[in-house]
Amino acid sequence: MAEQMVRRGKPGVGRLVLLHGWGANSRDLLPLGLHLMEGLGDVVALEAPEPHPHVPGGRQWYPLTQEAEAQGWPGVPKALDHINHHLVRLQQEHPWQQTALLGFSQGAAMALEAAVDKPLAGVVACSGYPHGQNSLQGLQAPVLLIHGQSDPVVPLQASLQLQAVLEAQGCEVTLQSFTGEHTIPPEALTPVRQFLVRCFMPTPGGSR
Repeated sequence: MAEQMVRRGKPGVGRLVLLHGWGANSRDLLPLGLHLMEGLGDVVALEAPEPHPHVPGGRQWYPLTQEAEAQGWPGVPKALDHINHHLVRLQQEHPWQQTALLGFSQGAAMALEAAVDKPLAGVVACSGYPHGQNSLQGLQAPVLLIHGQSDPVVPLQASLQLQAVLEAQGCEVTLQSFTGEHTIPPEALTPVRQFLVRCFMPTPGGSR
């Protein structure tokens, strides 16, 4: 049976919840999360609910096929229910206002969905994409978009779309693109760390 949640790190002011990419699992982003959260708080990595169709031990938040895309991603609501179930449980022990989400690829798309209508500290979406023009209504947490300029899996245009959609509804959103393909490059770590510090340790006066 898949391990639905993995916790690491020392409790602190903040908590980072990780959502892995298509074909990975809950342990994939843990080393990155622990590095980013050093001195800030703990890390919780969630496991996608479905087995990946081709990768042994891999998971998926929902089927990622051309047919599913053409149908408007019908698997997203079920995946979102799965994530929200865990986020509500986690909120009972640590406030959403001091919780940030970080997702990669399919996990980034789901992190943005999961942030809707929640007073989260922030969202980091790495190589993410939108599920539709109106799917993120109600998202008000600060968002950092990270994307490789030569990504052949999820083109940079996807994050440009996300930026436009979020800016149109008044979100605080920053897009940082980097040389590279479908990955989180080392040069992205400092901007992500700085973003998390601002999320969890706002400057005097309430400014993030």
